[in-house]
Amino acid sequence: MLIERSIARSLSAYRPAKPTSSTTFPVYHDLGATLAGVEQQPDPTVAHTLAVAAGYAYSDAETVAMMLARMGLVDNHCLRVEMSVDAMFIRSTAYLIQSSDGSVVILAYRGTEPTNVVNWLTDADVHPDKIAFPFPKTEGADAVEAGTYAVHAGFYRNVRATRFAVVAALQRALQGRSVLDDDEETPLKPMPGPMTTLYLTGHSLGGAMAALMAVMLSVEKGYIEPFEPVFKGAYTFGAPMVGSPEFAAACAAHDFLDRNVLRYVYRKDLVPHLPPSDSDHFEHFGREYRYGDAWRDTSDDPITQMGDLLGLVEAPLGFVASKFRLLRGLPFRFSLNDHGPQHYIAALTPRGTPNEFGDAHLIPAT
Repeated sequence: MLIERSIARSLSAYRPAKPTSSTTFPVYHDLGATLAGVEQQPDPTVAHTLAVAAGYAYSDAETVAMMLARMGLVDNHCLRVEMSVDAMFIRSTAYLIQSSDGSVVILAYRGTEPTNVVNWLTDADVHPDKIAFPFPKTEGADAVEAGTYAVHAGFYRNVRATRFAVVAALQRALQGRSVLDDDEETPLKPMPGPMTTLYLTGHSLGGAMAALMAVMLSVEKGYIEPFEPVFKGAYTFGAPMVGSPEFAAACAAHDFLDRNVLRYVYRKDLVPHLPPSDSDHFEHFGREYRYGDAWRDTSDDPITQMGDLLGLVEAPLGFVASKFRLLRGLPFRFSLNDHGPQHYIAALTPRGTPNEFGDAHLIPAT
């Protein structure tokens, strides 16, 4: 188990030779209060902030703390929890970013690292495991019974690998302590207040892990009481499917999960169509938003599984074609290029808002 701690530096350290603060730096002034005050999901500021957290979760704790400070969570505390067990296809990395007043915590899971073979094996470990999820029983003809459900074995195993350390850090935040304060011999100074707002996020594999963790926090008996009052929602970006149609139906029947698990899909991103139907039956849950030339709510017509394995060959070709001006117009159904977290961040940056560095808004490429 790897534990890494970081506290964001002052804004002046991230803006040498320039004024510490300006109209565009940090990106959002008083971001913690904004995140805590959101009453209805999705919210554009939340989506932008969480996309940045998910994208930079591929880095280290110091970098994640820096980028969230640039976004507006000044002096944040950042905890990285990581477990690696190669033989079990486990490479689980979670970041907990806590606002300086203690009120807001973002739990961001790292996605599939392009050069990490174990991560790719995790994604390929599609054989479903039957897992007990105590969903509440509902009334009516479409009642969903509590019981066991088939979920992606690789994704589930990775969430469970670090869950104990993640939940322990969240408990500290609920007590008004720093998420970094896990050493009883040298305790840290208490935070000004307890956690009142919790968001989950992740890109790719990280999005799948965030979705599963959202279910666990919402239905497991030991987690409902402490976390239900503070858990605001999970935003995922380019996430694959995590469970069977029966599992998706159980999540859809759960009012909070159906409304507050928000899935973003950029253009022809391949990954939300995975696992392919030839592997087993999977289905998405939550509200879906797709980007073409703008973000649109496509929850009534959500993405389904890839119907043929040819798409796995087509997507890399689409990636190559995207790099050449004369080939960009070829009608590929899927593209690995569209899976990049940078595309999600750029497309979710509200018009007129600077990017995560405090510079001019990056308009998504056409």
